[in-house]
Order: sequence, then structure tokens, then C-alpha cells
Amino acid sequence: MKEKRRQGWRHRLHEIIFEADTYAGKLFDVVLLVMILISILVVMLDSEKSFSSHFTEVLTIAEWVFTILFSIEYILRIIVTKKPMRYIFSFLGIIDFISTMPTYLSLFFPGSHYLLTIRVLRLLRVFRVLKLTRYTFASRVIVKSLEASRFKIMVFLSAMLVIVVITGAMIYLIEGEENGFTSIPRSVYWAIVTVTTVGYGDLSPQTGLGQFLASILMITGYAIIAVPTGLITAEIALRKAVSSNTNVCENCHCSEHDDGAKFCKLCGSAL
Repeated sequence: MKEKRRQGWRHRLHEIIFEADTYAGKLFDVVLLVMILISILVVMLDSEKSFSSHFTEVLTIAEWVFTILFSIEYILRIIVTKKPMRYIFSFLGIIDFISTMPTYLSLFFPGSHYLLTIRVLRLLRVFRVLKLTRYTFASRVIVKSLEASRFKIMVFLSAMLVIVVITGAMIYLIEGEENGFTSIPRSVYWAIVTVTTVGYGDLSPQTGLGQFLASILMITGYAIIAVPTGLITAEIALRKAVSSNTNVCENCHCSEHDDGAKFCKLCGSAL
């Protein structure tokens, strides 16, 4: 009986903390998101010296309050899940852990608390919390499209790497140190800036041959800059409808289930 009660308590708390299908679960996550936003604002205000000098104590207390609350929430997430290690080493689990550490680290390494802005990554939960189907659908389509096109993008990036390294070496030989191209790595940096059409202007070829090479690289940049966009767009067009189910399996933390699913597609546990 005690074990049943314990399991029932854990299950109810799991629904509130990990799910957004109930009023309590949605309220919990909305409050959590508001706290994340306020805690990020506190860190940003703390970095503004003209403000923090007048409200040092208030900002410090607020920072510790939020850190303690997020630490308690992180511990509760570990307690209510059946397989804590799956959550701890999941993407959101790692983000949850990292977002609590900078304040504790600031006790030993002053200034590290500014890393608390990483909490903004926790806003990734917003798609599940708001339960807006069109946003959930759109986010999953983009993620699936990126996964499907990752090898094509890697081949594209490898080709780009070859181009900028060769061009950087060529411009280094053409221009030389007297024109600011003091090394091949610095010349490769110039090639990357040029091919991406950023054009900082801190380095520029002075010889006619160097300017001709730069012109070719600029035109090449315009021609290839749309390649990754086209690859991802093609995958998005091929994507089938994606489920908007927001249930998270209590056992394996799988979150990709079909609409109306009652059991986890990976481990078979009841949702």
C-alpha cells in the first residue's frame, strides 16, 4: 500500500512537472518560464554597473532565491522520474543542471554568475507549455528537417572549408605580410569573411591579382550562400504531418508520440 501511494504521488508530481496536459502542469510551467525570464533580467541588470551599484543586495538576494528554487525543481525532476539518469543526461536535463551552477561557482570564481544567462535555453520548453499546435508542429518539422539534411550540410561545410583554406593560402602568397596578410590562418579568416559577404574591412587586398581573387570569392559567396537554405527547405517540403502530442514518458522520457497515444512508442509504458 505504501509503495502504491508512493508511486501515485510520484506519478501525479511527474504530470505536473513534466507534462502540460493538466491545468496544474501548465500553470507550473508557465510560472517556471516567468521565473526564468525574471532571473535572466536580474543577471542582465546586475551587469549594468550604474544600476547594480545601487541595488547590489537586492540583486544578490534575488539571484540566490532563483538559484535555490531552480535547484529544488531540478532535484524534484530527478526524484519523480523512474530512470533519473535518462533525465540527467538528456538535453533539457543538462541545461537544467548548468543553469543552476553559475551562482554556486561564483562563491569560488567571482563573475561566473553572469553565465546564468544560459537559463534562456530553458525557454525551449515554451513550445510544450503553451501547447500551441502550430508552433509545436513547426518546431518539430524544423528539427526533423535539420536531422535529415545534416549529412548534406556537412558535405557542404567541408567543401566550403576546402575553398577558404585554398583561397586563404593563395591570398597569403599574393599579398604577403606587407599588406596585412601576416599568416595563412589570418588569410583564411579573411577568406571566410569575404565568402560569407560579411566584409569587416579590417583586411583587404591591395594588388590587382589579390583584388581579382577577392572578386571571384565574393561572387562565389553569393552563389553558394543559399545552398544550406535550399537543402533545409527541400527537407521541410518533404516532411509529413508531425504529432503535436506533448506527453513525456515517465520511464524513458521519450516525447515524440502520436496524437491520442496511450502508451510510449519506445518502452511501452503508459502515458
